[in-house]
Amino acid sequence: MVSTRSNPSAKRELRRTFKGLAFCSPWIIGFLLFSLLPILSSLYFSFNDYSVLQPPSWTGLSNYANLLTDDPLFWKSLGNTLFYAVGVTLIGGVLAISLALLLNSNVRGLAVYRTIFYVPVIVPVVASTIIWLWLFNPQIGLLNYLFSFFGLPPIPWLTDPRWAKPALILMSLWGVGNSVVIFLAGLQDIPKELYEAAELDGASGWQKTRFVTLPMLSSVAFFNLVIGLIAGFQVFTQAYVMTSGGPADSTLFYALYLYKNAFQFFKMGYASAQAWILFLLIVACTVIIFRSSSRWVYYAGR
Repeated sequence: MVSTRSNPSAKRELRRTFKGLAFCSPWIIGFLLFSLLPILSSLYFSFNDYSVLQPPSWTGLSNYANLLTDDPLFWKSLGNTLFYAVGVTLIGGVLAISLALLLNSNVRGLAVYRTIFYVPVIVPVVASTIIWLWLFNPQIGLLNYLFSFFGLPPIPWLTDPRWAKPALILMSLWGVGNSVVIFLAGLQDIPKELYEAAELDGASGWQKTRFVTLPMLSSVAFFNLVIGLIAGFQVFTQAYVMTSGGPADSTLFYALYLYKNAFQFFKMGYASAQAWILFLLIVACTVIIFRSSSRWVYYAGR
């Protein structure tokens, strides 16, 4: 081992390392204090009966056992969240690919159309949720007003358990522009030679889309699937602002139920256990998607 005292280059390398750590120290300290410490604390509290107002009391796995075996709202919220996450991911993905294909064509005013589809993404979630709250109003809402022109009865969007979750899924399509931009970037990265070769083989427009476009977009779809599913599992704001979990707990999503346990019922230990179950569930779903990706995701050059 070479001593730094007799090796000037090692001294310089050590000084550079310390300088780099010094510049990174604000982020490192912030991460340790405001991210890693709360994460480890929540893991500890998940094994305790903790109400914030009193010191934590160790209870072992009782919080997890109660959630899995003695809490019907836990399974209700989990089912609602799975329904929403799968619906948003699948419907939003199909819509995003369709819009990206349309926006990839050569038409006049294409930049304007792309901007229109992306603008909803930058609108604050609470503001857009309030807008949709008025659109879903059963008496004066725009959607039911448009349905009246076709002789259709008004739909109780947010007051009927059968319609509440589909209404929130419909509202989520408002922000599909983010995925559209990613798919659009993937479309522009597809080599034109592949389309030319397909045309020489007599492929139709649908055949080029099916055998060229979609396989070349599979890696982009894989990314959007993972990100969309993780975001779907954490849905909170829309249900909190619009329905508070109703009607009849039909929109009581997992994150909303976690919030109620933590900040309304002050069951912090119980909510911490619920958060870690959600973490493990997301990890499991992500691992399954990654394991299955070798069957349907194509990477150029492999």
